[in-house]
Amino acid sequence: MERELALEIVRVTELAALASAPWMGRGDKNAADGAATSAMRAMFDTVSVQGTVVIGEGEMDEAPMLYIGERVGSGNGPEVDVAVDPLEGTEIVAKGLNNAMSVIAVANKGNLLHAPDMYMEKLAFGPELAGKLSLTDPLETTLRRSADLLNKKVSDLTVMILDRPRHEAMIKTLRKVGVRIKFLSDGDVAGAMAPAFPEAGIDLYVGSGGAPEGVLAAAALKCLGGELQGRLMPSNADEYSRCIRMGIEDPYRILTMEDMVGSEDVIFAATGVTPGEFIGGVRYLSEQRAETHSIVMRAKTRTIRFIRSLHYLPNKALLQTSR
Repeated sequence: MERELALEIVRVTELAALASAPWMGRGDKNAADGAATSAMRAMFDTVSVQGTVVIGEGEMDEAPMLYIGERVGSGNGPEVDVAVDPLEGTEIVAKGLNNAMSVIAVANKGNLLHAPDMYMEKLAFGPELAGKLSLTDPLETTLRRSADLLNKKVSDLTVMILDRPRHEAMIKTLRKVGVRIKFLSDGDVAGAMAPAFPEAGIDLYVGSGGAPEGVLAAAALKCLGGELQGRLMPSNADEYSRCIRMGIEDPYRILTMEDMVGSEDVIFAATGVTPGEFIGGVRYLSEQRAETHSIVMRAKTRTIRFIRSLHYLPNKALLQTSR
């Protein structure tokens, strides 16, 4: 892939973020997601790629989606796999909370896992722990090993986890061991990325969340030098069969970074809709302008760019047509 593609991709996430931001705090997650999806689809048509969506969004919460198998891009340029979440954190935007963003990962064709829409058990961590932990270990073992490797007391570790009833047993273990817990209301991709940003103050991300979001987070962590390990959690025979149909022969095996993102040449871009751990949200200024904050990264070069953009909204023709 050409390196210029990174800046083209971030233009797509910017427009999706701008389209969904007016819905912040209005209590309508589907309207926010629909606006982001329409804007992303329209903007993608201007990007010189032959893209196929291998990770879409929307089945779990019955929202609009860029569906798996959909063709995106201008039809010219390299053939690529595309993973998208036009609005990661629909509930966050509906409630006016933090950590919502628009997300895209792009890799050469055949290099992103076609993850079924189900839950995935996850363990994510930053560069200092990469290659040194295993999802197969008991959580208490992982916590104590992490503390040793980071030269910290166990009580000084900070672990992020989604605030969900299904995590009750894990939370009891975290409290028993004595680590700090930072609960996340939503925003699974941002949560898994957080340990790779020192300013976030997060050492580990644990628990279960969407499998598609796991692949997106793995793409980001590949660019950041961190690591995510996952294990699918099919809850019934139908979900198990779906894994087999999507080419995952053993749905219960540990998925490594290489399983989820098979190429070093992957591009990841995210634009904040609401303020988050490492990027800001959309901010409306005077004179019909809006400010966006984005991150765009490429694994091949390990280049990480933080982009602050000012947009004159009346000139955003695609933004108007996506509403």
